[in-house]
Amino acid sequence: MKEEQRFAQALERICERASEQGNVVSEEQVREILTGADFPLEEAQLELVREYLKGKKIGIGEPLDPFDYLTQEETDYLDSYLEALAGLADASEGEKEAVTLSAMAGDTGARHRLIEIFLPQVTEIAKLYAGQGVFLEDLIGEGNMALTMAAEMLEGVGSVQEAHGMLASMIMEAMETFISQNAEEGKTGEKLAGRANDVLEKAKELAEALGRKVTVEELAEETGLSAERIREAVRITADNIDYLDTKDMHG
Repeated sequence: MKEEQRFAQALERICERASEQGNVVSEEQVREILTGADFPLEEAQLELVREYLKGKKIGIGEPLDPFDYLTQEETDYLDSYLEALAGLADASEGEKEAVTLSAMAGDTGARHRLIEIFLPQVTEIAKLYAGQGVFLEDLIGEGNMALTMAAEMLEGVGSVQEAHGMLASMIMEAMETFISQNAEEGKTGEKLAGRANDVLEKAKELAEALGRKVTVEELAEETGLSAERIREAVRITADNIDYLDTKDMHG
């Protein structure tokens, strides 16, 4: 087995061990797995592993601080946002319980106060989901909307503890859904970009063969794509197809 494959498998085993331990592994465990994969325990090798694990949000010895993988822009936003919340959400455990009970009973004012109290928790949850290809600000926005919806759904909930669990669960579900949707949109964008590049290449080849720009219809016949698909590709590339006659782009 090639060295690169053995190293990749060792990293996978480290990640699996970390997932069983709350995204944390000890340095001893890292060394043990690398030794088992016949890798020398050199500092350079360990540093590569540390950087890889950091990218996976896995801490060595202790959990990573969320600020370790927030961008400077996200950190600045979070500081500003938390400063704006300062004082608004302060509540004793007694008030928190009383407000929750009133919200469960249908009191509109209590629901609004409960939302205020839980706003900082939304930011704490958002930090756990940071670094997955979406902006922290968007995660907080999704979480806040879910919190507002959840606060309207507390009637009939059995206990204060259950109500708090429901709020946190809906916040996390909203963020997970947002991350998943963003990932799917990214894949769709990559597919569209790939299709646009294929159209560019075909347009260039056909134009060079004919000695002139080609029409959408000629390119459609050459590629087997529909005229609308080709027009879509041109729009994605901001009409940047030098070899295509775009006079009938809106046809």
